[in-house]
Formats: sequence, C-alpha cells, structure tokens
Amino acid sequence: MSSETQDPLRGITMKILSVIVFLCMQTCIKSAGPDIPAGQITFFRSAFALVPILGYLALNGDLKTAFRTDSPFGHLKRGLLGISAMACGFYGLIHLPLPDAIAIGYASPLMAVIFASLILKEQVRVYRWTAVALGIFGVLIITWPKLSLFGAGGMEKNQAIGAMAVLLSAVIGGLAMVQTRQLVRTEKTATIVVYFSLTASVFSLLSLPFGWAVLSLEEAVFLVVSGFCGGLAQIFLTESYRHADVSTVAPFEYSSIILGIAIAYVLFGDVPTWQMLLGTVITVSAGIFIIYREHQLGLERKAARKASSPAA
Repeated sequence: MSSETQDPLRGITMKILSVIVFLCMQTCIKSAGPDIPAGQITFFRSAFALVPILGYLALNGDLKTAFRTDSPFGHLKRGLLGISAMACGFYGLIHLPLPDAIAIGYASPLMAVIFASLILKEQVRVYRWTAVALGIFGVLIITWPKLSLFGAGGMEKNQAIGAMAVLLSAVIGGLAMVQTRQLVRTEKTATIVVYFSLTASVFSLLSLPFGWAVLSLEEAVFLVVSGFCGGLAQIFLTESYRHADVSTVAPFEYSSIILGIAIAYVLFGDVPTWQMLLGTVITVSAGIFIIYREHQLGLERKAARKASSPAA
C-alpha cells in the first residue's frame, strides 16, 4: 500500500463500520427465527449481497473488469468452502446465543494459521503455534458447556449441535482464508468478492429440493436485509484494507464481541456465562498476538528485501 493512499483513521473507521453492519446481518438472521433452513439463509445472504457489491463496483468503474479471471477453478473452490462455512455458521447462529456464536467463530483465523503451514508451507514458529494452541483452548472453554448438552433434548441439544456447527464453520473458514490467499496472488479483490457471492447464490439453491420454509413477510424482510448488510459490510471491509495495513485494522474485529453481548442482552435477553467471557478473553488475546506477530514478520521481511536489493 502506498503512503499516498494510507489513512489509518479512515481505515479503522471503515473496519468498525464493517463490524457493526456484519452484526446487523447476524442479528437479522437470528431474528428471522430458528425454523429456516441454513441453505435458504445462505441463498438470501449471498444473492442480496450482490446488490450493494455490484452497485459499488459500477460506481468505481470496476464492474467490467471484476468478471475477468484467470482462475475459475480457484473461485469455484473458494465458493464451495465459503458456502459450507456460511451454512454451518448460520445453523449455529440461530441455535446459540449471539455472543457465543461470535466468540467460537474467532477460531477461524487460528485455523488459517494451521492450514497455511500445512498447505501453503508457510513457516510458523513457536510464538504463533503457542498463540494458536492458547486460542483453541479458549474456544474449548466456550464450547465445552454446550457440548455437554448432547445427552439432553430439545433446545439444549440444539445448542450442542449449534456449537459443533460453528466450530466446523471455523475450520472450513480457515481453509477458505487459505484459498483466498492463493487467489489474491493473481486475482483482484473485486473479482474474488463477486465470484464468491455468485457461486454461493447458485450452490445454495441446490438445497431447495431438501425443503425451504414458507416465509412470512417479516422473515423475508429480515433475510433480504441480512443479505444487503452482508454485501455492505464486505464493501466497508475492503475499503478498510485499502486505507490501512491489515495489522492496524484487524484487531478491531474483536470489538464485535462487546457489541454482540449488548445486542444479545437487549434484543434476546441472553446473559453471557463466565465460561464464555473467560474463553473469549483467551481467544481474543491469542488472535491479537498472532496479528502482532504477523506484522513483525512482515517488517522483518521488508527489511531483508531492502537490505538485499542492489540499491541498498
């Protein structure tokens, strides 16, 4: 990123806006109710996200070039991983308290570190491995009380399955992050975003024969708004990385848990447990350390390249 385009304050503002709008999306999905299939939610989330995304690209004159790609199979793979992660995450979201679903989802970047080491052969040293292990321990503190409900019935069992679904979403989401890292080497951000939404919209329609719910007007409005919010949040997120380094804006992702606790308490009457709060503190601390470590390694690589250049 050139110094001319850097504006850290604007980047942070865009990131916080993306967190707020993503939370609005999650709140709408949860408000729509627990009886809507995850595939149907995924379709609305993906299809109606295209409205603000395509409008944004048109305003910036990027609409035509956004569809040019040298990696159609890569986009297909990214789309399949993304839709699987979304479907699992949405299932968990409608069956878990909002803060719990958010906090368990923080495992996704931890999984990305593991998969980057295994698949991309990125070097991960002891500091980051320690942070990953600590973060996973934090996630287990949050999920363990839920998993112990497997022997129960009704809503309690639904919470156990929901916790497993969000954990699975985090694992698949980590794989999707690694696939995105591979795509950004040759593909524009706009291209990745557009093809992901298109792929997710098409493939989520395959769940239609398995039974979609007949929506009331209120449920339909909630799902349409969730999709629009998802697309708008993606735009804010893209803009945040345009104006500031990842290491600057990424920690603000964790502000979602504070807002999520407040929204869950006011709208749904959910009170966080001590296990959820303790596990979240541990997981967030590990995530912030990984971001810090990535930043330090980036500075070291930049300094090494500068020292080895002929002009140095």
